[in-house]
Parts: sequence; structure tokens; C-alpha cells
Amino acid sequence: MNGQLNFLDLFAGAGGLSEGFIQAGFKPVAHVESDKAACFTLQTRMAYHWLKLHDQEEIYSNYLNGTLNRPDFYEQVPKLIVDSVINTEIGSSTMQDIIQRVDSLLGNRKLDLIIGGPPCQAYSVVGRSRDKNRMIGDKRNYLYLYYAEFLKRYKPSYFVFENVTGLLSARDEEGCLYFNNMQILFCKCGYETEFMTLSAENHGVLQRRKRIVLVGKRGKNTGFYPVPDKWNPGVNVSEIFDDLPSISAGDGNVGPCRVKPYSGSWQHKAGIRNEDFPVTWHKARPNNKQDLEIYRIAVELWNSEKTCLNYNVLPDRLKTHRQRDSFLDRFKVVASDRPFSHTVVAHISKDGHYYIHPDIDQNRSITPREAARLQTFPDDYYFESSNCLPGRTPAFRQIGNAVPVLLARKIAEKLKETWV
Repeated sequence: MNGQLNFLDLFAGAGGLSEGFIQAGFKPVAHVESDKAACFTLQTRMAYHWLKLHDQEEIYSNYLNGTLNRPDFYEQVPKLIVDSVINTEIGSSTMQDIIQRVDSLLGNRKLDLIIGGPPCQAYSVVGRSRDKNRMIGDKRNYLYLYYAEFLKRYKPSYFVFENVTGLLSARDEEGCLYFNNMQILFCKCGYETEFMTLSAENHGVLQRRKRIVLVGKRGKNTGFYPVPDKWNPGVNVSEIFDDLPSISAGDGNVGPCRVKPYSGSWQHKAGIRNEDFPVTWHKARPNNKQDLEIYRIAVELWNSEKTCLNYNVLPDRLKTHRQRDSFLDRFKVVASDRPFSHTVVAHISKDGHYYIHPDIDQNRSITPREAARLQTFPDDYYFESSNCLPGRTPAFRQIGNAVPVLLARKIAEKLKETWV
């Protein structure tokens, strides 16, 4: 393997998968994503990596500290870096334009790798249970067809396709498994495929989170799956929270906050901690009277039985969600004395997650920064909104939808080791 391997990220989200591959030494050519806020997050992150490469990190610090606004910040890096994030929905009407832009960014280079996975809602068990048609006919079910078009166009040596475990059971109108259809199609494109169900907590992430990760290799060889190394760091979730300031509901800052000294090693090994930049997004949403009642019930249940609250057992006066058939554990307890937490979800901004500290009862939902650390995003990762005003909901959505960065890095490192 000569030189730095490059990649294209499709359905990139806020860049959890991409960030892991960048940390492992891969270089992004372009990201394609339909969500405007996530694209701004990606542009900010690509600007950060360019500034870091050119020893101009103080510009990024100025942005995080609020002395540069977003448009002026983007002016500090080459336009090519910002333009490498393509904000559009992948579909028949946009394919030609996306390919032209990727071709321009790629130049005379060969594309080595494609990563990414279509939105998971159409394949998830919960998504199907909530939809009257069980997501049959939803256009998101067929986005993998466009993924195949990119494979045929660029013929990368490998691709990495991730999605929720519900993909293994989702079926089309004729009762055929989408996953089988995908593998057959990818084979027609010239790729052997192998897959595993990976659990993030087995690879150093302090969060229980499962994902299907399918890897394709061009040609007919088999036995190439980059099984990531297992890592049990032997620490509890308190490693994520203890150095962040203790705050009450409604308190904290979107901007910089001062963290406490940290004497452990997990944050460094996981790639989270970076003392060179301020920590942002440690701001909790406010509580109302109803929140406090629900949190009290949830915590009492956890303390007595170590189980999560079932939303439907709440008194009727406390139930405000119309959806009563799924996400019944929406008020989870994130206990800091456990080796891993529950899965961080995209709707966390409205479905308050309670955080239990062994010494301080903070009685609030977790902050975007705490959620980001559970997803192993670096502390210097900033989550943008579609306008220039910080928004907690888009931040949570981006964080909850992401692949844990550490899991992505472990996959990328192993793929790089075995690359032929």
C-alpha cells in the first residue's frame, strides 16, 4: 500500500464514520449528505482538519471561543475544503450533479474506498412498527440502489456499508429480504461481501449499540473481513462525565466550558480528550414540573430494580407523547457506575435521558457533549445548526444518528492493516 488511502462518504450524517476513518489515516475526498445542519457540521470538521494539517489550529480555537462567526471561519480555509461537503439528497435527479462534483474533487486520482449507509428508519424494527405500511414502498428502502451506482462508477477496492440490525429482517413488497437483495446487487457490481453484527461496547465504547457492518471487496477473494480488535477498557461511564462541570437543568453553555483535571487514560485512548481546544455543548435542557416527576419515578425504579421505566406505566397525566407503541423506554437512566450506557438515540432532545452521578444528583437530561462522549466524538467536534444559531435538537439528532467514532476507527484500522 503506497500513499494515503482516500474515501467517499455517502449518507454521511454528521461524520461519525468518516471521523473514525480519518483518525485511522484515510483521507476524505467528499461527503454527500441531505441534512443541511449535518453538512455545516461536516464543513466545520473538514475546516478543522485542514487547519490542523497546516498548523493553524488557533483559528479553530477562535471560532469555538466565539471571536469568529461561521462565514468568516469558512473564509479561513480553501473553498475546495468547504465545497467537498455536498448538501443534496441522493436520487435519480441528483446523481449526475453529485458525480460531476466528486469527479472534480477526485481529479486524476483513483477512489480507494466508499463508506456510509442509507438512513436507518426504513429498516429499523421500530420504524416499521410505527408505520401503517411497515415502511414498504418507502423510498429510503431503495437508496442502496444508488450506492451501487457509485460502486459501478468508481470501482473502489473496498466499501464499508453500515446500518441498523433491523436490516437483517426488513422485507420488500414481494417478501424478499432487502439485505439479500443488496448482497446480490453488490455481487453484480463486482464485489464479494462479508458482514458482522458489531456491538460498540466490545470495542471500547461505553455504550451498548449494535450495527450491521457489511464490507465489500472488489474481485472474488473471501475471508477479508476487517474484524475490529476487542477492547474492554475496564472503566465505567463515569469516565465520560466526571471531568465535566456539574450543572443543573437549564444550565451550562453551548460555548466553551472549563473541564476539571482528568487523571484517567480512557478518554485519551478513545480519542476524546484534546486540551488544545475548548469543550463546547455542555448545556442541559430545562426541566418542567412534569420532567421532575417522571425523572423521580425513573430513578426510583432504577435504584430499586435496575430496570428502565416503561412509558405506558406512567400516570396518564404525565403522558404527553402520542406514540405509545414504541420507544417505551424513552426515559432511560444513564448510570455512571456501569461499564456502558443505553443506546444514544436521535430523539434524545425530546425524550429526556436521566443521568445518575454516584455523588451528585444532577436531576436533568444529559447534555449534547455528554451524548457526544458516549458516541466517542472528540471534545473538539462542534455540532452545527442549519442557521448560525446553535440548536440543541439538531445537535442531538446528529449525535444520535452517528456511528460511534471509536468503533469506526477500529474498523478502519483493521481494514488498513489487511488492505491488499
